[in-house]
Amino acid sequence: MNDFYLIRKNLTRNKLRMSLNLFAIFIAFFLFGALGSIKNAFDAGVDLAAADRLVVVNSISFTQTLPVAYANKIKSIEGVRKVTWANWFGGYYQDPKQMAMTFIVDPESYLDVYSELQLTDNEKNRWFNNRQGVVVGEQLAKNYGWEKGDRIPISSNIFSLHEGGHTWDVVIDGIFKGETEGVDTSYMLMHHKYFFETQAYPGEWLGWLTVTTADPELNETISRAIDQQFANSSAETETTTEAAFNKAFIEQVGDIGQIITLVVLAAFFSILMIVGNSMMLSVRERVKEIAVLKTLGFPSARVFIMVLAESLLLACVGGLLGSVFAEVMIGGLTQVPAITRIFPNLVITAETWMTAVFLMLLLGCLTGFFPALRALKLKTIDALSKG
Repeated sequence: MNDFYLIRKNLTRNKLRMSLNLFAIFIAFFLFGALGSIKNAFDAGVDLAAADRLVVVNSISFTQTLPVAYANKIKSIEGVRKVTWANWFGGYYQDPKQMAMTFIVDPESYLDVYSELQLTDNEKNRWFNNRQGVVVGEQLAKNYGWEKGDRIPISSNIFSLHEGGHTWDVVIDGIFKGETEGVDTSYMLMHHKYFFETQAYPGEWLGWLTVTTADPELNETISRAIDQQFANSSAETETTTEAAFNKAFIEQVGDIGQIITLVVLAAFFSILMIVGNSMMLSVRERVKEIAVLKTLGFPSARVFIMVLAESLLLACVGGLLGSVFAEVMIGGLTQVPAITRIFPNLVITAETWMTAVFLMLLLGCLTGFFPALRALKLKTIDALSKG
């Protein structure tokens, strides 16, 4: 008879209690995995932001535009390597409920700055020379079953054509992939010349500019130089790092990370109390059995380890079941276009898995330590003389 046999038997002696504890732990780790993947989806833009990229917006609000001339002026600032710009188009496909996030960009400079967007040379050349062309992210193309060469209608919920209507006919010249798994590919890029030639309001403008610097250590100096150059103008600017800009954009809908953290902490605190109390009760019920083990020659340290291992086994089994179920559910959700349009980077990362394993061990130790300590200190004569 080995120690694991005794641990397993003690754990399963009250199957109802064990099942309820497992279910509680299962729910806690399921929430941790599922909510963690949502948090990762929101934070993807922050985590993947390049250290040498700055974003320049109108100081009033990023919804206010900037003159096109700002791009060339910023290029002349010392330390600036590359500059590109974009406009928000909105975008939906056939039905307003079918979002197709679209940005109006300068093709050559945009792909130069955002080198993590992978296109073949043929796709790039085709798009550069076709004003009516667009390039579509792999995830967005998958959502709607689009392929290269397809002619599709893309409507804007903001802009209109000069001849009337809100729908632009475009041709898919390429489908871009991300350089790494976390890169967002749930949007499309439209050629700025086609948009400005056909939209109802004359003139060209910028929504925001993206600037790459020669060295991330120059970011603060260059940011000040850009904002000082346009100070007291009709369109003053505010320049921040790409990571700070993405984070501020996300936090407009609330501090998602804090909300998720509080929910998970509340769940774990509740589970800690439930399982800890259950383990204490289990040890109290086995006082005489523990005394018999010590009488048979089991050292107190060995009994301590067995009780602690029982708690660890319970936490790890429940935690793994909950985490695996969360992984399966998230994997299923990523196959639903309506979900991927909202959460394009929905995935349980390796970091989340490692954190979950650490929390399983921590939960097992916290819930098992005091019951194991009681078993360690239990005096054989006192335990056997009771009852």
